[in-house]
Parts: sequence; C-alpha cells; structure tokens
Amino acid sequence: MNVTSTLRAFCTALLLTGATVSASAAVATQPAVAASTPTAHPLFTVQVVGKGRPMLLIPGLTCPGAVWDETVARYQKQYQCHVVSLAGFGGSAAPATTQQFLQQVRDQLLSYIKTQQLTKPVVVGHSLGGFLGLWMSTTQPGAVGPLVIVDSLPFLAAVQNPTLTAEQAKPMAEGMRQQVGHGKMPVAVARQMSASLMTDTARISQATRWSQASDPATVGQAMYDLYTTDLRQDISRIQQPVLVLGAWAAYKAYGSTKESTKAIFAQQYAKLPQHRIEMSEAGRHFLMWDDTQWFFANTDAFLQQYAVAKK
Repeated sequence: MNVTSTLRAFCTALLLTGATVSASAAVATQPAVAASTPTAHPLFTVQVVGKGRPMLLIPGLTCPGAVWDETVARYQKQYQCHVVSLAGFGGSAAPATTQQFLQQVRDQLLSYIKTQQLTKPVVVGHSLGGFLGLWMSTTQPGAVGPLVIVDSLPFLAAVQNPTLTAEQAKPMAEGMRQQVGHGKMPVAVARQMSASLMTDTARISQATRWSQASDPATVGQAMYDLYTTDLRQDISRIQQPVLVLGAWAAYKAYGSTKESTKAIFAQQYAKLPQHRIEMSEAGRHFLMWDDTQWFFANTDAFLQQYAVAKK
C-alpha cells in the first residue's frame, strides 16, 4: 500500500474513532479552582485548573477534557488550564442542534476567551481540537497566543489529493455524516479503530467505551464540518508562533515514512508564517499518550521560548 492509501486509512480511523480517552486511564486532574457557566456557551463546558498564564486545552473528536489530565498535571503550576469538553462527545449531553457545529464551537470559544478576559491564551489542541485552534486564530488573529497543534491538519480531506477543494469534498463528507449519524458503530469495529490510534491496551478499551458514549449525530456533523473546511490559505493570517506535532509510525507497515508524512504536513502548513513541524518517531495519533516524554520535551521548549520572548 502506498503512502496515499495509508493516509486514507489513517483519516478514516481518526475521524470515526477520534480522541477518546477515559479519565480513569489518565492521571487524576486536580480539583477545579473555577468553573465556567454552561449556559453561556451551550456547546462546551470548561474546567479551570491551576494558576498563571492562561492555557486553553481542546480535545479531539468524541474526547472528553480528561484526555488532557497528564498535560494539566504538568502545567498547572505555571498555567491556568482551561480544559474544554464538547457537547455530545464522550458521554456529555448532546447539543440542541448540530447545525454548523464546529463553527459555533469556534465562535463560542472565542467569546469565552473574551468574557473570561484571557490575554492571548496558549491553545493546545489535539486532532479536531487542533483544527479548532487554527480556525480560532485565523478568525481573530489577535485573540489567542501560541498554538500547539497535536497531529492535525488545516484540511484533512486533502491528505490524499492536495488539489481537492472544500466543495469537491462535500459528497464524501455527506456520505460520512449520514453513515456515522445513523447510529453507533459495533463495539468490535470501534475497538479496532481505537487500536490504530494508540498502543496501550487499557487505553484502547477506554477509548472504545468513550466513542460508544458519544452522540452519533454530533460526531457525524463534526466530521462533515471538518472535511468541508479548508484553512490552508487562511492560516497565512495567523500571527503567533505555532508548534505542529505529527505522527507517522502507525503507518510504517504500509509504506509510510517519517519524511513522506512530514512532507504532507509541510505542504498543508506552507502558508503559516511562524511554525515548526516535529514528527514523533514512535507515537501514534495520541502523541501525548504514546510518546509522552517527546511530547512534553517539545512543548516545554516551545512554551519556554515564547515565555522568554515575551519578557
């Protein structure tokens, strides 16, 4: 199988399973020091932990905020961590409507930053959460600070065909929305897809349960929005530095290499002014779990560089 076919399989697994790690599979989060008001932003809730510079952590598809527990434990002494959980994902209540779901989440997150008076918060986003981080920054370039993008791209649908447009992607995206929104996938299929995104057996089991707990209609709409939104040109408006962390090792058996995968990332992020792309040697899609020390080493260095530059 060539790299294109490999990445096609990756995209399918990524979107159908998503980032779905249980809180019990992660380090316990410290008690929140504050909590946001759910009615102010109906499409997500926020837990606030720690003190210092603001940091917004956005999970991926079907993932609760608990996916960031270890990250929060590491940074809560220097950062006030605002941990997001999206409606309809990981067992949370489904939203009243899924129309333009991701755009509404984007706008409500930007409103949250404003109402909470967060000054250029660091944004850490995994997968779909990384895409939201990019979209927030292209929409209001001055609203957010540095971005840490964990295994995400500006236009996922174009991985196998760089010339694909958002309009051309709509039929495929509509088919995915209909299929996924029809109902929950069989447990065996969900587990198989989870296994393609992480290596730890216990986390695979937890991921399967979280994906089964998510609302199919919300997941289907999120997938549609993700596949029909192209940010490759828009990212030229991003003013702050961006660290992009990518994975490739899970697809080695199918012909993928670190160099070929990084080339795809480089092509998609070509218009981004200030960015650095780093590829994990061994981690799968859940880089914060599969290659934890590498993830922290790169994120630590990036955040420290930003902190020094701000002084």
